Amino acid sequence: MNADSALFKQFLVYFGTHTGIKSKGIYVSRFDTASGELSAPTLAAESVNPAYLAIEPNHRFLFAVNETDHFNGQASGSVTAFRLDALTGKLEFLNQQPSGGTSPCHISVDCAGKYVLVANYNSGSVAVFPVQANGFIGPPTSVIQHHGSGVNQQAMPRAHYIAMDAANSRVFACDLGLDKVMIYLLNETNGELVPNEIPWIELKPGSGPRHMAFGPDGRHVYVINELDSTLTAFTSNPEHGALNEIQTVSTLPEDFHGKNTCAEVAVHPSGRFVYGSNRGDDSIVVFAVDAPSGRLDFVERQPTRGKIPRCFAIDPTGQYLIAANQDSDNIVVFRINAQTGRLTWTGQTVELGEPMCVAFVPMEPAKP
Repeated sequence: MNADSALFKQFLVYFGTHTGIKSKGIYVSRFDTASGELSAPTLAAESVNPAYLAIEPNHRFLFAVNETDHFNGQASGSVTAFRLDALTGKLEFLNQQPSGGTSPCHISVDCAGKYVLVANYNSGSVAVFPVQANGFIGPPTSVIQHHGSGVNQQAMPRAHYIAMDAANSRVFACDLGLDKVMIYLLNETNGELVPNEIPWIELKPGSGPRHMAFGPDGRHVYVINELDSTLTAFTSNPEHGALNEIQTVSTLPEDFHGKNTCAEVAVHPSGRFVYGSNRGDDSIVVFAVDAPSGRLDFVERQPTRGKIPRCFAIDPTGQYLIAANQDSDNIVVFRINAQTGRLTWTGQTVELGEPMCVAFVPMEPAKP
């Protein structure tokens, strides 16, 4: 998302879903940051299990992973490209490619809009796809299969996240099964991924790193660990891409008993706060960031007014957080206190079948 997006007041909000009886694909709402009003979602495009979405930097195209294990007779999921109408919110299907592995669960676009990056969960692989000028995606230019085993119940390669850093220089991929963050370099000429000088960072055995988020200064990185319900803070070394762990904190209250898995993590646009979602405790945990060190101080946990918050996103102006509760089929809007980072439910909840992802796009004003 461009920094200029923060200047807008009207946004389209796209929701990826798990399709079936309750959902047919990707949905869109309109969101007004002046009033905090979120419209009821409408179908933007039919698509099978569009579990995660990515927006091209200039907001012309939307890309989705289709979280399946079969595509056109192949043992593979797929990646779909759409042309995005920032006035109406409608999505026009462009094309699809096999994802290079099974059950793709995460997708991102590099800062130049030239490549789409995909993490395939079940096969434990990552892939790169070139983006043509018209928004069509080409066949993969690179597919890398992870190898090894961890100690948790997913003790095999399970790629769960892939994205470039803010400098658009290195690619980071969380592998939940290996308890590692893999680090790659992307050849911008041919789209090939190659291991970084330091090829991976190991996390605590059994932690299950799922997603990561970069602070706006590029110096601090936060990884949310699905299986042991923790959040790990790192400093980033721009010279060789290494991540140096500085702190790991629990996302749960001390008296919590039961099953919980973490899901999403996000840094506030100001860089002052970090947010993470708990599935089980069904809450968003809030931490304040100590600017010099990047260390985290607990602020609060806010119930998400639903079950299993698989995803949430902060609007580009930093005023609101929208949470998608997968198992209760609802989307909830919270206001963010700019001074403390605390969340307050706005009273708004809209219904949508199995929401899985939230993505903001600045809404173009109607032409006179």
